[in-house]
Amino acid sequence: MRGTILTLILIAMPALAMAQSLANQMFGAHAMPSLQAPEAIGSYAKGCAAGLVRLPETGPTWQAMRLSRNRNWGHPDAIAYVQDLSRKAVQIGWPGLYIGDISQPRGGPMTSGHASHQIGLDIDIWMLRPSRLNLSRSERENLSSISVRTEDQRSVNSNWTRAHHELMKQAALDPRVDRIFVAAAVKLEMCKTATRADTAWLQKIRPAVGHNYHFHVRLACPRGNRHCVTQSPTVAELSKGGNGCDETLEWWVTDFLNPPKRERTERTEPPAPRQRHPREFTMADLPTQCQQVVATQ
Repeated sequence: MRGTILTLILIAMPALAMAQSLANQMFGAHAMPSLQAPEAIGSYAKGCAAGLVRLPETGPTWQAMRLSRNRNWGHPDAIAYVQDLSRKAVQIGWPGLYIGDISQPRGGPMTSGHASHQIGLDIDIWMLRPSRLNLSRSERENLSSISVRTEDQRSVNSNWTRAHHELMKQAALDPRVDRIFVAAAVKLEMCKTATRADTAWLQKIRPAVGHNYHFHVRLACPRGNRHCVTQSPTVAELSKGGNGCDETLEWWVTDFLNPPKRERTERTEPPAPRQRHPREFTMADLPTQCQQVVATQ
C-alpha cells in the first residue's frame, strides 16, 4: 500500500511542478506551435491555443511587424481574416496593411505587453497607411505607427482619414468578428459621420484605452472549438440596445474625461482587491488543456 502511494506521488510530481510554473515563461519559451489540431482554448485573457499557424512575414497586401517578438501566429481563421482584410484595404486605396501582434506560437500569457491575445483570435492592425510592402526586418523593428487622436483624447487628429473609417467598417462587417477595440475618440468620430441607415456594424466598434496607434480586432470563437470561451456580453446581445453611439458619447464625455465629483461620506468602502495580471498566472490558472499544449511537441 505504501509503495502504491509513493508511486502515485512520483507520478503526480511533474504535473504539480508544471501547474505551479509561471504560464508566461512556459509559453514564451516555445518558438513553434504545438503539433495538434487548431483550437482556441479558454478566454481571450486566460487561455492558450493549439495548432496555430504563422502569418507569412510578407504577402502581396500585408507585412507583419516587429518580427523579433515572434507573435505573428494565429488560429487559421485569424490568418485568413488578416489576408482577406488586407485585400479590402487595397480596394479603399491603401497598399495593404501593417500587422502588429496576433499571438505567440502556442498562445498563452505573454512575457510582456498584452493581457489578451492568448488564444490566437486577437489581431492588432496599425493605423499607419503602409508606404511600401518591402520593409526589411530592421525597418519593421524601428518604424512606428501613428496616433489618430488628440492628446486630450477628445477627438481624432489630422492623421485620421475617411479611409480609416472605411477600413474599420470593412473590418467590422466580417461575420467572423466579435468586436473591434479603438480609442474612444475614434468611436465618437465614426458615430458622428456614419449615416443613420448604415450604423448596425458600429456596435462592434468598442472604445478602449490605448488603441490610438492601432485597432484591435477580436474574432468570435470558431465553430467546433468547444473549449473556447465567448466574450460576454456578446456584440449580438449589445446590439439590441443600438449601435453603441449614444451611451458611448455620454459615458466618454461625462464620466471618463470629466468624472463627476463624489460626495464624501463618513463610511468608506474597502479598496477592491488587486486583480492579478496574466503575467502572474500559473499553469494551474489556465484551462487544463493548456498543459498538453505547452508540453507537446
